[in-house]
Amino acid sequence: MSTGEPGPRQGAAGPRQQPSDKEAADSPQETGPEVTEAEDKQEERDQPQDAWSARRDLVDHSPKAMGVGDNARFGGSLVARDQHGVSGGLVAGDVIMGSKTEIYHFGISATSHGSGEVPPSTLDRLAPFFVTDESIFESLLARLRAERVIVLSGPHFTGRRTAALMLLRRLGVSPVRSLVRDTTPAQLVQQLGGSQHSAKGYVLCDLTTRRDQPLREPHLLAARDQLTEEDAYLVITVGPTAALEDISAVEWKPPSPADVLRRHLLELTGEATTDRLLALPAVSAFLGRDHQLREVAFFARHLKRYADGEVTEEAVGTFSLFTLESQVQEWFDENEELIPLRDKAFLIALAAFDGGPYALTAELSDLLYAFLQDTANSALQPQVPVFGTHIGKRLQLARATGYPEEENTEWGPVTQSKAAFLDNRVSLVLLREVWTGHPSARPALVQWLQRLAGDGRPLVRTRAASTVAVLAYADLPSTMALIIEPWAASHLFRHRLVAVNALTLAHLLEAPNIPSILDSWCESEDPAMRWVAIRAYGLIGAERPEQTLAALRSAVHKEYKPVDEDGDEEDIDELMVKQLAQSVELLLLSPAGERVLAELLHRLDQDRAVHDLALRGFLSACARRKEDARDGRPLILDWYATSAADGGPAAGGIARLWRSALDDRRHTRAALEELAGWIRAADHDPATERALAGLLPALVATGPEHQRLSHLLRTVRGEDGAAPPPVAARLLTVLPHRR
Repeated sequence: MSTGEPGPRQGAAGPRQQPSDKEAADSPQETGPEVTEAEDKQEERDQPQDAWSARRDLVDHSPKAMGVGDNARFGGSLVARDQHGVSGGLVAGDVIMGSKTEIYHFGISATSHGSGEVPPSTLDRLAPFFVTDESIFESLLARLRAERVIVLSGPHFTGRRTAALMLLRRLGVSPVRSLVRDTTPAQLVQQLGGSQHSAKGYVLCDLTTRRDQPLREPHLLAARDQLTEEDAYLVITVGPTAALEDISAVEWKPPSPADVLRRHLLELTGEATTDRLLALPAVSAFLGRDHQLREVAFFARHLKRYADGEVTEEAVGTFSLFTLESQVQEWFDENEELIPLRDKAFLIALAAFDGGPYALTAELSDLLYAFLQDTANSALQPQVPVFGTHIGKRLQLARATGYPEEENTEWGPVTQSKAAFLDNRVSLVLLREVWTGHPSARPALVQWLQRLAGDGRPLVRTRAASTVAVLAYADLPSTMALIIEPWAASHLFRHRLVAVNALTLAHLLEAPNIPSILDSWCESEDPAMRWVAIRAYGLIGAERPEQTLAALRSAVHKEYKPVDEDGDEEDIDELMVKQLAQSVELLLLSPAGERVLAELLHRLDQDRAVHDLALRGFLSACARRKEDARDGRPLILDWYATSAADGGPAAGGIARLWRSALDDRRHTRAALEELAGWIRAADHDPATERALAGLLPALVATGPEHQRLSHLLRTVRGEDGAAPPPVAARLLTVLPHRR
């Protein structure tokens, strides 16, 4: 859990003077008196978080799309092979890099429907493909007949325009005229009737409204009067964020993508070919994603080309990702009228905090909006409505959903209202698009990430790291120069730890060259860089334990400096040695624990520095309990019991490290304290008692060893200094007598 203090209040103040990229790279902190004062308070209590709890935060708070707990490359997993998170078969790196397959472009980007008559042939062409619930559609028809004008409300690209045209066609009115979307509510009546606008049916898609110019009931009443006079009808469509006042809009319920796809395929091919195409695994995967109806229609045409032998099955499989990329590009290519800058900031923040608490995402998106606005126009103060858009409307725009879920926090599990994209690939594609496709946004994004890295909340810092990991995969050189290296060189442990996590997650995504970067930093003369490399080794070193331990041994020698000619006394950097030991701890408790243990034993007597590193790391690992419960079974003891029962070599290795630690005067006290903790844990759990009863005889090979352990069992204190626990007397009986 985090040892940091809460960060400065977010979202309240706008950014200071926009720094250049070079300045952003050189300084991990935002400048300005308010921020500086907050950072001064952070520095006063800035201490390195221990590696085990930092790893737990990383697992708890990383995006599910990264599959941290399930990824075998991620070190630090428990010996019992407990895993966290979900993977869902997602290959994150492939998603970040894009579809790669050349696909015929169907024009998926948004199209603007201008003013003019809709040809009857267009209505006839759309009719066979239209899918709807007839009972609902008939009720809409009845309302349109009675009221002359109705407003259909719903997300973009859910078939609202087609439904509007089909309503007018079903009424039998002709001609039908499409009104320009820039029509304001006050101009609505002017667009109806008159010789130059002679029509019996009108459709106005995505009516332009603003907070100060909402669509009001008087506008509709005036339009109804005009329509009655002309014996005409009007269907207006609006998006989920449209400003409506005293208007009873009808919520449009779109048909299912599967029904739409089947209808299109039947019209394009035939029943037999449709059934064959719908049975393809790629089609099932496509329908399992959150695809818009326009994308479903394009997919049907793509499948027709596949059936005709014009495209490959691979192209069918990558079409889903292609449409997702087109959607993300569309979000950021649209002008400010369609998707305001504040909404774009929310999309970026949701990509960073996908699956996180909605309130936190919204809070930090407003902070990003301030930075982006400063880049776009520093003279314009960002306007953030205190009681702005409703959560449901915001999530509709983002093709996301809200849901309650338990979140692990510093104060235990807490149920929170979360928000996530319906398609778990969106966040990866979106972050890559913003970072590589819109370089002008980089200064604001770097400032935002710097602020997140200094936040007091572990979830915020972890998501800053996961975001940077995606950016590093997409563009490693720029991400290293602008973000990761300044964090790694920071004098604040908090920033360094975010660099550790960013490099770890980037490696998990299979970004290139991360191990070589760590190898270089581990040999650096900069202690901050060495600290980052050492901590990262503990998280990713399990996939190459021998090389990692060799690097840690080389690093530990830098921290032992002789102070006399004989080398008997040494000046030791305790802080750095502690970090080295904690990395060894994580490696011991990783899936590569057996190989790590064997390597530690092989080099145990190499020299004092290596000997101390092995014992410090081992004793740190001995302190870890199952599920981190105070009285939980020690993980190393559980490992010993399993190995002893199976006749594995780990049992003997664990016993040897225990005997070495107890017999080394530099480690005896720490070893006895850890063993006393195991005895107290055994008093709460019979299985722990049985495992400890099997281990203790292996720790007694000499008279002094028997004397040391028997004294411990007779004098060990219970919880809170109470009398020796009853289990101590029972364990005393298993000690073999030695002269």
